[in-house]
Amino acid sequence: MLELKTRKTQKMMPIDTGLTLLDHALKHDVDWGFSCIRGTCARCRCYVDLGRELLAQPTEAEEDRLEPEELEQGYRLACQCAVKQGGDISVTHKPYF
Repeated sequence: MLELKTRKTQKMMPIDTGLTLLDHALKHDVDWGFSCIRGTCARCRCYVDLGRELLAQPTEAEEDRLEPEELEQGYRLACQCAVKQGGDISVTHKPYF
């Protein structure tokens, strides 16, 4: 199961492998801020609390936009971060602003 948390919402949903975290949020009507879906605005920045190993490796766009320390700590861009396999994943929306 995938748990997506925002300031206003906490929602559990089944995982669809291959979809990004943002795809999941949009599919399940979670109000997840974003502006671009290219990985440049970082409004979809999030923190992966649980299940980092179930996600695809950071994309080039994430490596360009996020600091290396952020990636190491578990921050990702929801528009770029794809789920590669099922399991328990918990993600919190953590935009810069």
